[in-house]
Formats: sequence, C-alpha cells, structure tokens
Amino acid sequence: MKQAVFLDRDGTLIEEKEYLHQPEEVAIFPGALLAMRQLQEAGFALFLVTNQSGVGRGYFTLADMERVHEHLMGELARAGVRVERIYFAPEAPEQPSRGRKPSPQFLFDARDEFGIDLGGSYMIGDKLSDLECGWNAGVKESLLVRTGYGGKLERASAGKLKEAVVVDDLAAAAKWILGS
Repeated sequence: MKQAVFLDRDGTLIEEKEYLHQPEEVAIFPGALLAMRQLQEAGFALFLVTNQSGVGRGYFTLADMERVHEHLMGELARAGVRVERIYFAPEAPEQPSRGRKPSPQFLFDARDEFGIDLGGSYMIGDKLSDLECGWNAGVKESLLVRTGYGGKLERASAGKLKEAVVVDDLAAAAKWILGS
C-alpha cells in the first residue's frame, strides 16, 4: 500500500479567495510547488480534497470549478507535480453530502481506488474540518497550516488543536512530514 498526502485546496495550496471560480484568480502559495514535488519524490501520492460550497449555493457552476481545477492542474504539471485526483464536495453546508469535510469518505475512496495506507498518510489544511477529516479517516497526522484561515483558527481554537501539528505553510508541512 502507498502513503499519501491529502491537501486542502483554498488557504492551503492556493490563496484563499472567497468563492474562487475564475482560473486567472488562482494564486499558488510561494514554496508550495516545491513542497509538493519533494513529497512526491519521497514516494507520497498527492490528492486534493476540497469543499466547494459555492456550487451548491449557486454562486458559480460546476463548470467554473472544473476550469479552476484544469488551470491548477496545469500549473502543478508544469512544476513536475502530479495530483492523483481532486476530490470535491460541491454541496452547500446544509445539503446532504457524501464527502463534505469533515467526512472522511474521500480519503476512504482514495484508499480503495489507489491502495492508500491511511495509517501512514497525512492530511494538510487550514480549517478544523480539514483536520477532522484526517482524524476521522485515521491518518497518521493532520497538519494545520497558518495560511488561509489557519492562523485565525490557531488563535481562536487552540484547545481543539491538541492532536494537530501546526506549521506556518505547506513548505513547512512537507519539511515536517519528511523529517518525521
């Protein structure tokens, strides 16, 4: 079985932009591409796991989100980074959803579809729901990045983060994973 790193999209890999739906607004954090390439070269399969409630709320279409993902995957590919799959939950928070984080369903799907060892894998995100997704799936560690909403979460909810590793950004998360 393979190990994986599951990454949240907005606020973790790319800058948080409220209801991002235009490819030209995608801004990848400095150091993120190198960090992902280092994880990949160390043998980790990479996955994105993202809640995209803007679709369910009617703020943008599924096609808009897919254009953003195409653009992002192109940028990753140019940097030599391969993401196995982007798992996304388009539902609004009040709508029933199979995979909306903190549900671990998408991590279970990756386990089943790609032969991933969740106990040897990691989840990286900037929200409590990202961390809970990893914990609910039984990953080795959930890491909170201070980018996006992470710094605010760290200040407001330190008690809920006892089980989390807290790092500055995706580059620091990769360094921590590769050093553990």
